[in-house]
Amino acid sequence: MNWNSIRLELGRSDSSPKGSASRAYLLRLPIRDDGLIDRAALEALPQQATMRRLWPNEPDASGHVVRVNGHWALAAGEPGRDREVVAELEDSPIREGSVVTITERSGERLPFRVAKMRAMLKQ
Repeated sequence: MNWNSIRLELGRSDSSPKGSASRAYLLRLPIRDDGLIDRAALEALPQQATMRRLWPNEPDASGHVVRVNGHWALAAGEPGRDREVVAELEDSPIREGSVVTITERSGERLPFRVAKMRAMLKQ
């Protein structure tokens, strides 16, 4: 399995015509060769699947990437305690330079560009 450090930056949208590098998510995920999240690897080591939400006008949020109702959720907080789903990540290939869709808790669907992606750990 290939664990990766991934930086997603807000892409161009109606609310942000130029995008914004200051609105970002930092993820640590196992990614298969086809670019999809390796569900088995994530379930084997769930504590390694981390997320951090960086938004300039809000406090940072950190937590984990988890499955909730058949979707990948970015959940703030610690396992076993009250977690807050801050966004959902569309199940699509994640490759450097590609765009993925994140649905914010407000329901707004936003494009995020995969700005950086680097392999961290091979097991």
